[in-house]
Amino acid sequence: MSLQEKTRGRRDAIGVGVALLNKLARWRAIDRFGLRKPAERAVFEATKTGFRTAGALSRRFSAATKLTGLSGPARLPAAKGTGRFDLTPTEDQQMMVDVVRSFASDVLRSAASAADTACATEAKVLESSAELGLSLIEVPEELGGIVTERSAMTGVLVAEALAYGDMGQALACLAPSAVSTAISLWGDETQQATYLPSFTGSSVPAAALALVEPRPVFDPFSLRTRFTGGLLNGVKSLVPRGAEAELFVIGAQTDAGPRLFVVEADHPGVVIEAEPSMGLRAASLSRVILTDVPAVPLGSSDDYAECVRLSRLGWCALALGTARAVLDYVTPYVNSREAFGEPISHRQSVAFMVANIGIELEGMKLVTYRAGSRATQGLSFAREAALARRLCTEKGMQIGTDGVQLLGGHGFVKEHPVERWYRDLRAIGVMEGAVLV
Repeated sequence: MSLQEKTRGRRDAIGVGVALLNKLARWRAIDRFGLRKPAERAVFEATKTGFRTAGALSRRFSAATKLTGLSGPARLPAAKGTGRFDLTPTEDQQMMVDVVRSFASDVLRSAASAADTACATEAKVLESSAELGLSLIEVPEELGGIVTERSAMTGVLVAEALAYGDMGQALACLAPSAVSTAISLWGDETQQATYLPSFTGSSVPAAALALVEPRPVFDPFSLRTRFTGGLLNGVKSLVPRGAEAELFVIGAQTDAGPRLFVVEADHPGVVIEAEPSMGLRAASLSRVILTDVPAVPLGSSDDYAECVRLSRLGWCALALGTARAVLDYVTPYVNSREAFGEPISHRQSVAFMVANIGIELEGMKLVTYRAGSRATQGLSFAREAALARRLCTEKGMQIGTDGVQLLGGHGFVKEHPVERWYRDLRAIGVMEGAVLV
């Protein structure tokens, strides 16, 4: 069956939303996923050496014949701007966000503690998140996706909604979409025909974007991973779901500047090493070691710069969702927790701290949404993305710290989720890649 036949009669955005709502009815039955009594796992941090393994055995990505009806790579056009900055989501965006937010609250939030302890997201959760179509948000309809124009703003809203449930699991769920988005935006016709059908099918492969390198003061525009003579050599750090990934998009330095490269994980030169972390434990962060690995360039140096900006924007969106979770948790807590015969929220220092969380969260939201809106319209968003990253890094960490402080001794124990959110929010200033919207 040709791609045109597969996509003929494809649902419009409203139809997709209705289908997702129907699936949500099944997701509400959390017992279906076995999340109430998650299976015991061997926690790899318990060992001193962690694990080290060759790249995951991947499916065979075979180059399909030229996509029917396409004379070149498919590209999404920029969305038409209204000439004004409007924070109101469209009806389609709101429908999708409602579905994702319910999934995050009902499924991710319930599984978060177990996933953090196990340093892995449950397979059933990942399968269910794939049904949401997260890997299709930036894939054109003619390639099997669900959109007809750039949708970075939709990606921001979805990442924010997922992180409200749990940032670590949200990262694990979004990791494959980073790769499908990169190939959709910057891949040539052969790359799109080879890899995208796997992301639009029923079995979405584990995949990840890898930019970070294990060194102090990392600069994504000065990489030590090198591409020379058609081969990649270097080390990438903090890669989500690295041990199970079948496909990577790697950032590497070339003589003409940094670029992206597509790497299949089954090459013997790809070795995965565990990299236990303070936060984002549910994302199973790993180190990817590359030794004489053949790779195919993806896009240009300019595309690499856009990738970094979009990645930072994605992390800002994750910070928004988790920071909102902190605010929604501490507000009822300080109103119900009593000291000296009255709620602690009656203390001015406590009330001001909660108010500051709300104020800073709104500022983070405004600058992140502005960057996402400009990216969607095909406008320059370098300045806005830089401002968003600076603000979300600084204020996100402060919100996590204040959340722990407001809970007092309860903020230090795992009975309350704020200590996990505190650890996760500290990742925003460290991560450069791993998620792409």
